Amino acid sequence: MKKIGLFALLFLNTLALFGQDIQYSQFYAAPLYLNPAFAGSAEMTRVGVNFRNQWPSLDRSFIAYSAYIDHFIDDKNSGVGLVFNSSQETLTNLQNHEIGLLYSYRLRVGESGYLHFGVQGSYGLRAASFDDVVLGTQLDIDRGVVLPSPGNGLTDDRQMDFFDLHSGVLFYNDRVWFGVSTHHLTQPNMSYIMDETDVLSRRYSAHGGIKFPLRPGFINDYLNNTLQERTISFAFNYKSQGIFDQLDIGTELFFDPLVLGLWYRGLPSFNGLPNNDALIGLVGFSLNNGMDIGYSYDFTLSRLAWRNSGGAHEISLRYSFIDQLWRKDSRKSPTFRY
Repeated sequence: MKKIGLFALLFLNTLALFGQDIQYSQFYAAPLYLNPAFAGSAEMTRVGVNFRNQWPSLDRSFIAYSAYIDHFIDDKNSGVGLVFNSSQETLTNLQNHEIGLLYSYRLRVGESGYLHFGVQGSYGLRAASFDDVVLGTQLDIDRGVVLPSPGNGLTDDRQMDFFDLHSGVLFYNDRVWFGVSTHHLTQPNMSYIMDETDVLSRRYSAHGGIKFPLRPGFINDYLNNTLQERTISFAFNYKSQGIFDQLDIGTELFFDPLVLGLWYRGLPSFNGLPNNDALIGLVGFSLNNGMDIGYSYDFTLSRLAWRNSGGAHEISLRYSFIDQLWRKDSRKSPTFRY
């Protein structure tokens, strides 16, 4: 019976994976994945990639990638972008791939504020292999055995494709940014079970931050002393999808070019599910040539335990064509340094 319970727990974890999107600890470093309204918000062209390896010590780890490019069209007050997202779960070899086109329109609010309205249309592809997965239909509780076959419930086609829509709104000025987004507006059917419907739940997110300048200092660049920018920022990202919700909250200290951050992911649970997830440490560099590099590590706090799961590694890279800022009166939106 203990073995049956273990298989049942594994099955429930697999179901949870089917119903949730991948999450990034460096959510602000994956702007187009976070909110379509971020397209063009940097007011210049930028390209970036994100990589996450979650629970590398377990047999069922999660690996995710994201790559994007966006550009701001000044005379149209518009931003355009292209994003590619991919994730893989090693137990079932479940793979999710998405490519999306984004558009945002900018309105000026007051002296220094801007409001972006964004939409994204995506084409998605999902594939899985259930050869090593024990499904609920294989559990014979009365006899305490696992049946060799799940029966005729699974479809023969282990691939499915679908179209999806996402939307969002973003406000920012020199110090503050705040946005809301809704993903999976079409709620495509994700079920591999014949004659059953299991729609992909909508993902709602509210996110924002504030930046405070600190007293500047001077650094030696081997030729002369230059003024060093120093800031401290606070940000949050609340997300909800189906019965799951979570809050990321933390702070970053920027001492040009070094970035240090500390984050917590978790939320008081009202549905009985564990929600004390991780403590996240972060280090990065924001270089004057437009390159931003970040690395973060998740220390698991849940019952899964850090020693068992191996935490999570995450890397973000972004290059911004900052020379575009020198040709017009423009500036970045106040997101974090990378």
